[in-house]
Amino acid sequence: LQLVESGGGLVQAGGSLRLSCAASGRTRSMGWFRQAPGKERLVVAALSWSGSARFYADSVKGRFTISRDNDKNTMSLQMNSLKPEDTAVYYCAAASLTAWSTRSDDYDYWGQGTQVTVSS
Repeated sequence: LQLVESGGGLVQAGGSLRLSCAASGRTRSMGWFRQAPGKERLVVAALSWSGSARFYADSVKGRFTISRDNDKNTMSLQMNSLKPEDTAVYYCAAASLTAWSTRSDDYDYWGQGTQVTVSS
């Protein structure tokens, strides 16, 4: 399975970006992670196989929305009210689980990452 992210870029604080992840085949649970320079990779949002159950990190609740389209094998992350501290490389990931997971070790497939930079 291959995952390809798109949609990253440079945006001013308060702006919006939409990240997309295209999978080469069917997936089960999926998630978005991010890694800032010198910091560990952390979960941003995660989604169950059906899309009915979602997790959001406290830092993005109310600003980010994760969604998926199983017919198209895609997943998205709508990011609103962006802050400079959201600056990171964002990764799409897929797991063999049906429920969402916040543990990076549970994810078997990773995209190459897309840079998101939020200027103040």
